[in-house]
This record gives sequence, C-alpha cells and structure tokens, in this order.
Amino acid sequence: MSDTILANATLVLPGEVLRGSLRLSGGCIAAIDTGGQVPAGALDCDGDLVMPGLVELHTDNLERHLEPRPGVRWPRTNAIMAHDAELCSAGITTVFDALRIGSIASKSDVIHGEYARAVADEILALRRQGALRISHFLHLRAEICSETLMVELSRFGPRDGIGILSLMDHTPGQRQFRDLRQLERYYRDENGVDRALLERQIAERREVSTRYATLNERAAVDAARRLGAVLASHDDTTAGHVAVSALNGARFAEFPTTIEAARACRDRGIRVMSGAPNLIRGGSHSGNVAAKDLALGGFLDILSSDYVPSSLLSGALDLADLWGSLPRAVATVTAHPADAAGLADRGRIGPGARADLIRVTRIRDAGTVRGVWVSGQRVG
Repeated sequence: MSDTILANATLVLPGEVLRGSLRLSGGCIAAIDTGGQVPAGALDCDGDLVMPGLVELHTDNLERHLEPRPGVRWPRTNAIMAHDAELCSAGITTVFDALRIGSIASKSDVIHGEYARAVADEILALRRQGALRISHFLHLRAEICSETLMVELSRFGPRDGIGILSLMDHTPGQRQFRDLRQLERYYRDENGVDRALLERQIAERREVSTRYATLNERAAVDAARRLGAVLASHDDTTAGHVAVSALNGARFAEFPTTIEAARACRDRGIRVMSGAPNLIRGGSHSGNVAAKDLALGGFLDILSSDYVPSSLLSGALDLADLWGSLPRAVATVTAHPADAAGLADRGRIGPGARADLIRVTRIRDAGTVRGVWVSGQRVG
C-alpha cells in the first residue's frame, strides 16, 4: 500500500499551528515536514486546516436513527450505518456509542429495556465485518433510577469491550432537572406530556429511586470494574455529588450542571465535559450552567456533540475564538477525550500516532469537512 502525503496544509499540532505536510504510512503518521511545498503525488490541501480526527465520548445520535419519530423503530443495521456515515461527515473518527441501560418496567418506551444488548451486538458485528467507516466503541449509560438496571448490566461482559460506563440519575428534582419547571417544559415541549401525566411520572420515578438508586449505583460502579470500562459521572450538581464521583473512581464528568460542581471536579482531577450545542446556542436547554461560562472560568476540558454531531467541530472553532488558541480548543475534541477514554494512540498529530485526520475549511463561524482519514485510509 503506497504512502499518502497531505501537503501545503495548516497543521494543528499540540501547542502550535504551522504550514507543512504529513506523510501517512502503515496506518500511522510517519513524518511531519514544514513548508508549503507540494511533492509529486501529494494531495494539495490549499492551506486548509488538517487536525486530528474528532473523538466523541457521548452522543445520543444513534438513538435518533433508531427511533426517527416517536414510536417508530428503524432497522438496527440501517440506523447504525446512517449514524456512522453522519459522524464521518462531521469529522468524527472515533465514537463511543451511548446505549442507555436501566428502565422502569411499567414504562412503555420504544427505546428501553433490552434494546442496548441487541444494538451492541449489531455494532460489534458490523465492526468485525469492517462495514463501518470510523472507529466505534461502546458506552453504557447506566440509569440508577431504574427497576431493571442490574438485570441489564448482567447482559454484558469483558469480551464486549465496553469503553465507558456513565452513572446517570434522572430522578425528578435533582441534577439536570432539579428545577421541576424545567422538567415540565422539557417533557411538554419534547414529548407532548400533559401536567397530570407528568405528575404521575414524577411520583413513579421518585418511588423507583427510593427503592433502587443506592443499590444500582454500587452495582454500576462494580460493573465498570468488571467490564474494564472507564467510569464517568453525569450531571453532577454539587460538590457533594463530585465527592461521591471521585470516591467511585470517575475519570471524567459529563455535563456538570453548575460552576460549583465543575470547580470541585477540577480540584479532584476529574476532567469536565460540556456540550457543544450548549456552547453554540449560548446556554443550556435545561437551564443549567452555560458551557461558555465553564470555558471562561477555565473549567472546560472536553466537548461533546451530545445530540448534534456537526456541533463538535463548530464548537471547537468557537472555543478557538474565545480562548485565542486553536491548539487548545482542538484538544478538547481530540487529545483530551482520547486520554480520558484511555486511547493513547490517537487525538494528536505526531510521528507514530494513528493517522486519524480531517481536513477542514473554515467558513465564518463554522467549518466544513473536506476530507476524512481513518488509519491512513480516506473514508470521507
């Protein structure tokens, strides 16, 4: 297999930006040269940005493809392939597909219960077949306000290669929905739930939490160790929440909802993730802390596209403007998430690193992806 040379590019390296070229060989970055020369046979990048492929640790995007409309189940293979193609087009070369485990047995969600095991099996099968363009890993989102979590956890073992297990607690009146007015607005606007039904659901979830939350939290932490997965917290709101997360061994915190929690994470060496949609929109759709405030306070380490894949690149470019440093901003969507997930082979441009790369042209506040390489092979 011949080498690939990406020439006349604006290379985003750790700590600096320079004009140069990359030689890709054997799936890795073999050499970095400076200057704008274009050797014979090289791809002329016309000065475009070339940066590491984006690394996504938490995304709900697959669920959108599995259930494109409320109550509509889409074939799993079709959904996964469409999800894979969408992420590739957004410059994401590594994704941890978030699969919810833990439901309330009496609730008739389309996506709940045993869906995670079936979807995980399909992702693993497609990965073995080489059918996916980018690298897919598994992320179990363990809902501790659940009657079924422990049973669903038992369906997974070390051979599944679970990369991340995050602890979620959506008990009404705390964390993301500590303000019940925000909860009401969310369910009314997003799911068409009326007040009477919402009040019944709140009472049901609080009762389930009282019965199961403590046992489920311990089971999930133990499962992360058994599975060899990185543990993450979710929606920490107080310093007390963060103290528990640290005791549990959380390596990063998904979407802390307050500056207090983010500061406590920093003090305890837990990386802080915030949502790129939050940053781009100028605030949280749930009424929680703004990603911009976390960034300005020095508390933002990792961006996640959450529910909009294209937001990851745009969010990094926004951070570059906010911080005045493109390498620092790009690290939040490349090196930092890769490090948090224990992937030492990717997330930065350097000799010997995995050749997961993207070519980007900036257009005003956004960026358009003009090329995607995974292990040195062009996939988009």
